[in-house]
Amino acid sequence: MILHVNFEEVRALSSGADLVLAAGDAERDGAVAAPSEALAEAEALRSQLTGDLSIETLAQQRRLRSAVSLICDYLSDRLKGKVIEQSPGHEESIYLYFDYGHVLTVLHRLDHLGSEMTAMVELMTGAPVTDEAAAAISFPD
Repeated sequence: MILHVNFEEVRALSSGADLVLAAGDAERDGAVAAPSEALAEAEALRSQLTGDLSIETLAQQRRLRSAVSLICDYLSDRLKGKVIEQSPGHEESIYLYFDYGHVLTVLHRLDHLGSEMTAMVELMTGAPVTDEAAAAISFPD
């Protein structure tokens, strides 16, 4: 299945992934870090950000959702911090607002796609989705 991602969304995801990965590097030096698995997914996503994303399995959708959710949460927290620290009208606050909005939109579409894929797997197997079924059943573009 294809997750359509426009130019602004690709740019916001890329920028957000860079921020998350930079923060992850800094946190590994002493502070509490995001789960390493989620950071690995964000890094993998960063290398795929050239346009629309092809999602072949529900397991892949779940990994992608984990990365996008991490980026979205990070941008939300950073936006709140910048608004309090500077002002809502500060240039960085405005950039973060739009990046957060674009990433949140992608996350919403990704959740919808995941619900559809889950329903299809359940329909095909006649049972709740298992990790094995999520990885084995593919959805062509």
